[in-house]
Amino acid sequence: MPFDLSLYLVTDAALCEDYGLEQTVEAAIRGGVTMVQLRDKHADDEHMVAQAKRLKALLAGSGVPLIINDRLGVALASQADGLHIGQSDAAAQEARAAMGENAIIGLSINTLAQLQAAPMTLLNYVGIGPVFATVSKRDHAQPIGFGGLASLVKECPLPSVAIGGLNASHSSAVKRAGASGLAVISAICGQPDPEIAARAFAHSEQ
Repeated sequence: MPFDLSLYLVTDAALCEDYGLEQTVEAAIRGGVTMVQLRDKHADDEHMVAQAKRLKALLAGSGVPLIINDRLGVALASQADGLHIGQSDAAAQEARAAMGENAIIGLSINTLAQLQAAPMTLLNYVGIGPVFATVSKRDHAQPIGFGGLASLVKECPLPSVAIGGLNASHSSAVKRAGASGLAVISAICGQPDPEIAARAFAHSEQ
């Protein structure tokens, strides 16, 4: 499936609670989000599969892929478009074998060593970061800043998306570093109007 990393929304159940997860995603799509990753470290698989199926139906016809964070079983059961894995999550080889050649597989990268060891032929994109420290993921690796982002992007043969503490004001710097786009959580999830929050990214590049 074709994909566009320009504005990649990673969901957070707690931040989306007041506005509603599906309502947040729907509004964010209207605002210009180009990919959606369902991420919930606390929900059980059954709950997450049901959530994913609702999001998949919501995204139907939009051209926006649904990616599942970490859980291969959930991705398969919900017929999601892809899976994003971390350095300690399900192996890329297992994900590719189970989901097929058309699935979108992404991998989190924090260092040059991780980048050099990554199975690039099995991946479609990499997430590089965290650029800055973020409260959305308390166990994140050492922040790399825009300098570190640019260095890793330069060495990466695949499209890359920057992640970690980013907001609309960082859009131009991320593009200058060579990344294909930004992945964001709190800059959209939990905002009073997720559509306006998403639109701010496009406006900041003008």
